[in-house]
Order: sequence, then structure tokens, then C-alpha cells
Amino acid sequence: MLALSVCSYFFVSSYLVSIVVVQGRSMEPTLQDGSQYLLNRFAYLCRAPERGELAVLRDPGHRDCAVKRIVALPGECVELKDRRLYVNGRRLAEPYLPAGTPTQPLRQPFPLQLGPDQYFVLGDNRPNSEDSRIYGAISRRQILGCLFE
Repeated sequence: MLALSVCSYFFVSSYLVSIVVVQGRSMEPTLQDGSQYLLNRFAYLCRAPERGELAVLRDPGHRDCAVKRIVALPGECVELKDRRLYVNGRRLAEPYLPAGTPTQPLRQPFPLQLGPDQYFVLGDNRPNSEDSRIYGAISRRQILGCLFE
């Protein structure tokens, strides 16, 4: 019975649902430091990640995980100009950001053309977020799942 319980726990937490604790301020005001959310690991086994979703990913800049917002999808062209985000030449509406939030380029050169398996992710707290502006596009295999909201 104990073995079945342990196996069930590892199956559920590895493939279906697990708890995520937000660490840091990169997603404020949307997510607060120390808040807990459920990670839907199953969603991306059935479908591709979508623009606007809050995804948990293996953070390329560190050896842990991070929550970021998916803003551009495979094959799209990302550009940052005039402190705004453009995808395929059109300014991206970002209703989840406070009005006037600037999006400055950091280390990555722009425009950036995403490959067939690449995503561009940003933190909602743009001045305080390490994201694709620093480490570049992420691959699909780096995305673990999306948050239940």
C-alpha cells in the first residue's frame, strides 16, 4: 500500500499537477513573491503553449525554475522598439501590464526570429525580470507546464 501511494504521488507530481512557489519579483503585480500556485504539467502534453499564458520553465539563467509569460510563439519575429513589444511587426496588446510599463531590450539583439520550436518569454515586472531579453528564446522542452489561474 505504501509503495502504491509513493508511486501515485510521484506520477501525479511529475506528469499532472504540482505546487509552485513564486520566488522573486519578476512577475509582479500579477504574481507575488511567496505565493503558491498549481502547475498544470498535463496541459502541454495535449496542446502547444499559447501566447499570454503563465508558464513554468527551466530557467536558463539559473539552475531552478521560473514563471514567465509567453509572448511570442514558434516562427514569429520579436522586436522591441520605442519601449514596446512587437510581434510580426504589430504592437502586442498586453492588458496584464500596468499602463505605461516599458519593455526595454537588454542583451539580445532585435529583431529576433524564433525557430520552429522556440518561444519568447517575459516577466510582467519588466524592469526587474531576467527573461528572453537576456537569455534569448527558450525551447519547447524547457517549458514544464502552465499555471492554473
